[in-house]
Amino acid sequence: MVDMVRLRRTTPRPFGTTQVLPHALSFAAAALAASLMASELGAQPVVSPATPGARTSGSTAADTLRPFGTLREQAFHQQKWLELRMERTLPALMRRDGVDMWVVPMREYNEDPLFKALVSPTTFSARRRTIYVFFDRGGAQGVERIALGGTSQGNVYKAVRSMKPVGAPAAGSRDASRQAELWGDEQWNVLKQVIEERKPKKIAINTSRVFAFSDGLSSGEKEGMLEALGPAWASKVVNAEAMAVDLIAARQPEEEAVFRELNRVAWEIISEAFSSKVIKPGVTKADDVLWWMRQRVNDLGLSTWFQTSVEVQRQFGSPELVGVNPTILPGDVLHCDFGITALGLNTDTQHMGYVLKPGETDVPAGLKKALQASNRLQDITNEELKPGRTGNQVLAAALKRMRDEKIDGTLYSHPIGLHGHGAGSLIGLWDYQDGVPGRGDHKIIPGMWYSIELQATTPVPEWGNQLVRSAQEEDVIIDASGKVRWAFGRQSTFHLVR
Repeated sequence: MVDMVRLRRTTPRPFGTTQVLPHALSFAAAALAASLMASELGAQPVVSPATPGARTSGSTAADTLRPFGTLREQAFHQQKWLELRMERTLPALMRRDGVDMWVVPMREYNEDPLFKALVSPTTFSARRRTIYVFFDRGGAQGVERIALGGTSQGNVYKAVRSMKPVGAPAAGSRDASRQAELWGDEQWNVLKQVIEERKPKKIAINTSRVFAFSDGLSSGEKEGMLEALGPAWASKVVNAEAMAVDLIAARQPEEEAVFRELNRVAWEIISEAFSSKVIKPGVTKADDVLWWMRQRVNDLGLSTWFQTSVEVQRQFGSPELVGVNPTILPGDVLHCDFGITALGLNTDTQHMGYVLKPGETDVPAGLKKALQASNRLQDITNEELKPGRTGNQVLAAALKRMRDEKIDGTLYSHPIGLHGHGAGSLIGLWDYQDGVPGRGDHKIIPGMWYSIELQATTPVPEWGNQLVRSAQEEDVIIDASGKVRWAFGRQSTFHLVR
């Protein structure tokens, strides 16, 4: 294990650490939070902004390790984004698909994949059973939002309670003026009453044989609901496949500043990991680096959605000879796959690094050419990534241009946002370069984000024309106008370990 510089920690780690923190990154968290707060709409959220002058953290030193502010500050922004999603995106999708009612039931610990897109940041699971009902009243009246069970999520929903008396609590107790929660079959009966009062033409539910994001209605819940509704209303049930996918996929413009900063932080961590601050050639192993990255994420108060990987390519070294956890040596090509999570959003980044040999001051020209090839495939993919196209159409167009330019590569890009492998159309899989039936046939929409993931394989003259794989991944934003841009940037030069 590499012996890294230790810092006195501002917060103890009661369960230890696999790596140590070399030094604190300095981020403009306060400025970011202020700019976001100024740009967002006012409301009465479930999360209120901190009282001016109130103590919101335990340590000034700890604040430097919070690139996105306190949890309370983060939750404030997440609540705003939820409100905007319900006010802007939800009605547009229901009207696009000609659906006037959407019913989304779920039970605690068996939540619909749509759950993240429907609830406030202070809600971690469904409450007993929660049934969300969306009804389009038409025109300017907009979409009515009802929660049969659970809370209002900060006045986002009208929460319906039971008419059942709680009992006779002691005078002055907390329960003296409270109504019971909906429970059991009563919830289905109340749902039927809601439907009968509104008389929808279509009732959309989340079932799909193609998209997991649209298949959140469990078998038992579906049986109970349809039995309670009866044949007449059950005949109006349709699948909400496209709506569910796109409600999760659609991002708000107000989220973009945080997404950019998330990507910047990911770049900062990778840049330090692939440097002499962390790597001592001949001593440091690949797993030392990946666990340093994991620990850094944790120490910044962030999390990740998959295990970081660090891989090595070496001259004259096959994957079998290099092994799964090699000691990093001069002349090695490094690769990482790394993602971070904050404010309910995720990143996915793959970068390349190089360990300089004694006497070298730069990367060999052949390796630079390998990176240029994957850069060119990124350009091609972004040029073909257009709303209205399916992922399979983007894949076919990009691969044709790639082959015309004599690039040896593969393309396997995916949506990202509330989930790392997010809702929306796949642009290939590494082992499905002829298209992905079903999951690649969905149309791309404006206002969604993608991880442009791909690789180009290039012979390197300095390595005796040994093939080197340049695998890259960078996040992009498709804005409301359909224009594609990097969320933060893209790697065009190797990270150097000197």
